[in-house]
Amino acid sequence: MPFFNEEAVIANCFQRLKDYSLTCEHDIHLIFVNDGSLDSSEANLLASIKEYPNSTLVSLDNNYGLSTALKAGIDHATSDWIGYIDADLQTVPEDFDLFFPFMEDFDLVLGIRTSRNDGFIKRLSSRFANWFRQLFTKDGVKDTGCPLKLMRRSYAENLMLFKGMHRFIPALIQLHGGSVKQIEVQHFPRTAGKSKFNLLNRSVGPLVDCLVFIWMRRRYIKYQLR
Repeated sequence: MPFFNEEAVIANCFQRLKDYSLTCEHDIHLIFVNDGSLDSSEANLLASIKEYPNSTLVSLDNNYGLSTALKAGIDHATSDWIGYIDADLQTVPEDFDLFFPFMEDFDLVLGIRTSRNDGFIKRLSSRFANWFRQLFTKDGVKDTGCPLKLMRRSYAENLMLFKGMHRFIPALIQLHGGSVKQIEVQHFPRTAGKSKFNLLNRSVGPLVDCLVFIWMRRRYIKYQLR
């Protein structure tokens, strides 16, 4: 779970993930990545994390953005599978249970947010970003921005790295020959804190990132031995 300036929700995030990890059918280690928070997020988390040894805090020295925070989390994961969820808890860890039956047959399982509980501008910008990205990538993914993903580590650790990478995780895994499964998940309103995304960084950013992805895909080196 990456986070940036989430002091209002981080303690609840930890408790929700801890409770889920204690009841889940799989062994779970929690990794929290502090993407250079300027508030008391880290202090609030440390107070809880000391009491639960099956968790790790990774602190970045600056605010690098979501893609870098995801990369840091992937770098510190040691399990065969990596689950990703956002700190706003608009998606919930319990929905990972819907993903587990597909782990044998797919390399990435991700959510499709149904009944979106966001404002009109956020829903509109997200719909545009998904439409625009699919136009270029042809990845067939309806909701790549859904912050609930479960991916095989062998694919996750080989993702091509660039800012905006988080928007192209399904397309990048497909580029490596991996398979992708989409599952409908719940979506809840944000109860505290503030979203870090707006119309500008959901429109101009994805446009530039799409061009970068196309350039990289055309030059991607892939071969097999005879």
